[in-house]
Amino acid sequence: MGLCAVFITTFAQAQPQQATSLDELLSQLQQGKIAQSKQNQQREAQFLAKRNEQEAMLKQVNTERNQQVNLSTNLELQYQDNEVKLANQADALNKRMGELKELFGVLQQVAGDTKSKFQNSVISAQIPGREVFLDELAQSMGSTSKLASIEDIETLWFELQREMTESAKVTRFERQVVKADGESVNSEVVRVGSFNLVSNGKYLEYISATGSVAELQRQPSSRYLSSATVLSNSEHGQVAFALDPTGGSILSLLVQAPNNQERIEQGGEVGYIILAIGAIGLLIALERFASLFLVGRKVNRQLKSEQATDDNPLGRVMLVKEQNPSADVDTLELKLSESILRELPKLSSKLTMIKIISVVAPLIGLLGTVIGMINTFQAITLFGTGDPKLMAGGISQALVTTVLGLVVAIPMVFLFTMLNTRSRNIISILQQQSAGIIAERSEKGA
Repeated sequence: MGLCAVFITTFAQAQPQQATSLDELLSQLQQGKIAQSKQNQQREAQFLAKRNEQEAMLKQVNTERNQQVNLSTNLELQYQDNEVKLANQADALNKRMGELKELFGVLQQVAGDTKSKFQNSVISAQIPGREVFLDELAQSMGSTSKLASIEDIETLWFELQREMTESAKVTRFERQVVKADGESVNSEVVRVGSFNLVSNGKYLEYISATGSVAELQRQPSSRYLSSATVLSNSEHGQVAFALDPTGGSILSLLVQAPNNQERIEQGGEVGYIILAIGAIGLLIALERFASLFLVGRKVNRQLKSEQATDDNPLGRVMLVKEQNPSADVDTLELKLSESILRELPKLSSKLTMIKIISVVAPLIGLLGTVIGMINTFQAITLFGTGDPKLMAGGISQALVTTVLGLVVAIPMVFLFTMLNTRSRNIISILQQQSAGIIAERSEKGA
């Protein structure tokens, strides 16, 4: 095995020519063995030389490790000594500070609270950047236990005093305002203390996150907007203004309140049906008012005239007497009754429809209430009672339809009563005049 390996190695390295005889082959093998032996000796020498280098490197590394261990031990001892010194110095600092430590703690708390107040104050819309100093003061005193300087305390006092002073002023200033449509324009802003911002008759809001001023996407009702308009246009003197003392909380609730149109829309299809019926009833009532008013004037004019005309119910009843001059009392009474009966449908026309509407409107409202409650219970069945907004739609429909039904029914009852009373008054006049004609004919017959 060893001879073959030497032969192969030597053959590969020397690459001798092909032997032509056994003697040449033996000579080549001998030469290869000698060359291999020299090469092995060289390798062994190289290995011994590198082992010495490795031992030297190992010794050097061990020396460095020992040095680092000694340095770590010294640093640990030094750290322990520094901890003791630091504790002693901190204890001495606390003893020397005494009540000042409590003062600086209160100062840090006031700086943090004031920063939060300034961030949400509408005064920051006119005087921006006030909270930066307060934030730096609170963080420096809290994280590094840095003591506040006299200048810091005076600056904090100044900012607090300025906030109180500005909260009692109504001032005007120019700045960029984001309108409801997203357009940013430079506009005059009126600041009412620390409560509200208005511009061009509209309420504004101060967005602390971005430091911008924007119009409310939804403005309060017109009576509040009118006061904002008066304030925007007034240059001096006292004006009435709808002030929000909470700094925006009440105003945000007011703008969320639905207006009349939105309340009607909450009633859904049933609500629109009720309003349509109410509109029809109102048109009928107006037509009846106009008709009975004209008829009443003509009847009153006929009462003052001896000459009967056929342009009014009383005149047509009086013409019956002239058309039957020779009729007896009973016949004339029947003819007059017949004439009055012909006038009754014209005088009481469509009044029944108004009465029906006054009865049907609350019933339709009750129907809407039932539908709304069904929707509410369906929402509760599907989603539970965790989110009240899911039930708000059904409850709104239930309540709004009931209100709409009553809003339509109550005026219809009054209108029917008034029209029916006026109609009966005219019929009563016809009956009185008819009785007078019969009495007159009866006297002449006697």
